[in-house]
Amino acid sequence: MSASTIPAASPIRARRGLWGRQLDRYPGNGARALYLGIVVVSTVTLYYELFVQNAVSTQIATKLHMSFAYFIAVIVIGYGLGAVGSVVAGLADRWGRANLVVYGLALTGGLVLFALPHAHTKLTYLVLFGLVSIVEGVVLVASPALVRDFSPQVGRASAMGMWTLGPVVGSLLVTEVSSNTLTSHPDWQYQFRFCGVVGLAVFVIAFLGLRELAPQLRDQLMVNLRDQAVVEARARGVDPDREADGRWRQALRTDVIGPAFGIGAFLLFFYMAVGLFVVFYTTTFGYSLARANALGNWYWGLQAVALIIAGFLSDRLRVRKPFMVVGAAVSAVGVALFAQATTHADTGYYHFAWIIAVISIGSAIALSAWMAAFTETVERHSPAATAAGLAVWGAMLRVIVVATLGSVSLAIPAAATLVDHGPQIKAAVAGQDPSLSASQNAIVKAVAADPAIAVRAQTLAAKDASEIATAARLTPAVSAALIANPNDQVARATALSQVSGKPVLEIARVMTLSTRYKAQLATAATLDPATQAALATGATDPGTLGKAVGEIAAGLHVPVATATADLQALAHVPPTDLALLRTDGPVLQQALAKLTALGTVPPADLTFLNTYGRGLKDPAVASALAYLQKEGPVVQKATKDSPAQWRRWWWLCFIGQLVFLPTIWLLAGRWSPAKARADAVAHNSAVARELAALAAERAGDQQAR
Repeated sequence: MSASTIPAASPIRARRGLWGRQLDRYPGNGARALYLGIVVVSTVTLYYELFVQNAVSTQIATKLHMSFAYFIAVIVIGYGLGAVGSVVAGLADRWGRANLVVYGLALTGGLVLFALPHAHTKLTYLVLFGLVSIVEGVVLVASPALVRDFSPQVGRASAMGMWTLGPVVGSLLVTEVSSNTLTSHPDWQYQFRFCGVVGLAVFVIAFLGLRELAPQLRDQLMVNLRDQAVVEARARGVDPDREADGRWRQALRTDVIGPAFGIGAFLLFFYMAVGLFVVFYTTTFGYSLARANALGNWYWGLQAVALIIAGFLSDRLRVRKPFMVVGAAVSAVGVALFAQATTHADTGYYHFAWIIAVISIGSAIALSAWMAAFTETVERHSPAATAAGLAVWGAMLRVIVVATLGSVSLAIPAAATLVDHGPQIKAAVAGQDPSLSASQNAIVKAVAADPAIAVRAQTLAAKDASEIATAARLTPAVSAALIANPNDQVARATALSQVSGKPVLEIARVMTLSTRYKAQLATAATLDPATQAALATGATDPGTLGKAVGEIAAGLHVPVATATADLQALAHVPPTDLALLRTDGPVLQQALAKLTALGTVPPADLTFLNTYGRGLKDPAVASALAYLQKEGPVVQKATKDSPAQWRRWWWLCFIGQLVFLPTIWLLAGRWSPAKARADAVAHNSAVARELAALAAERAGDQQAR
């Protein structure tokens, strides 16, 4: 548009109010910084909400009974829905970019605070996470579009570097909060509630403070702040509906689609780090959740700083492409080193930290410059196509992530095994299975450490079957007491009670009477049952007494006089005592015989069986040991295979870094800072001439009046 056609009047149509947040003039530096700050904080918050599940991914999978494949499906479906959200945002741009961000914050904050922590089934969780992902896909387009609107090209890399803090600082918040709160708040729901409170607080800030440019203003190209007057003047003659026509046609170009694909491939490592670093470090290197998240702090913290510095330098030198090349090269070297370190079990925490630092800084240098160059490339075709171009990028990014993450279960099957069965096997081996009691866990732990225990228990059980049956009727405490002191009378009485089934007091009385009336019992044992029955009725006739004396004399081999005395002594035993001895005496004798036979078993064997025999027959213990026997070797093999499988995956991410490099040449922008400065001087001269023509035209209008 030439200076002669710039209208001097015709106000810009801008909607106002809580829904109509449009500005009819380009804001000053203070207001512009405020709006950019709100956009950045909003983006950080939305990514925090999207990524918070990754801090407690293994807990969520366990508590909601998700397999590793199902958890990956949750992430994949989420990113797929995010791609849909990105396209929707490009189509819904007319509703207002600020509105998409503001009310997106309200929706995600409510879901994260009130809905996701109360998801009690994996399907419910999947649906709710899908809703959060759709909103995130919308905001991925709306928020950088707002940043582009409020940042001229000269400061674009710095502004986009700030916007790129969204996923980076969002990830940093996830790891920082979780690594410092998981110990005191081990439940996974706490992480969501904390995040949801933050989300709703930021929604209030955005609701009250966020604004956007009217379409007539934002659809203009602004190279630097000196262009403000020209941009506002041009905007008065712009029909936003007409300018929006064909924006998708302008966005679907090779120099837009190609770089969008390239950055998606480049960011494979980033999204793997966001989604699966916790899984990688907990299953491959045995880190706790807190330690794995703390390692992520290195990635996100250094990247946040590098994004700001790289953006500033790119704007200062007025070039993007050299930063992308250098950053991609540094990042690629770091990913290669990371892949190599994966298969070395002795790779330490800080060794990983410095490799991550290299990747983090390199990718930050490339990404901040790329975001600026990409939006400038879209502007080269049409500033009105900004949202459409960003929608192409957002959708492409998510399609790539969906395609790659969808194959994780196939590419790294060991990870699925270690997530699905590793925690249970680890808990069983450590004797910490929450479904078992302390005594049950002790047995499972011992057998896991020494499988020969179960074999020995079976061998002893077969060898001493009857004695083992006797031992099974004894409590562990009584068995231990008898093994320690076979002459312990209290322990023997208790053991006899347990073997015979008679009350211990009754057994004790029988034992006492047996000792007290030992001679009388020997006398009674010589009598015929019929004689005993007759005497029990109180018979005193000479025939019965004579028969009894004869039986005693013959049975004990004593004279008649002695036999007569023995019969008289037997008669002095109280009938109740004698009746008790007659009924319980044989039972006691059988119990004594069994206990004596048990005493022939070596004490070491008894101690062993007392410790493990009964427990190994416990159905819960047997089930745990069967699971350990079935899945233990599988988990052991997965533990061995896991590093090599992960290394193969990290090399795929390395290839993605290389794929990014040739797409840099498709983007707009100079390679030489000198030529970029010359372009800026030429642009400033053109703007100065246009402003002079505009001023002259307005002066002529005033004179005409």
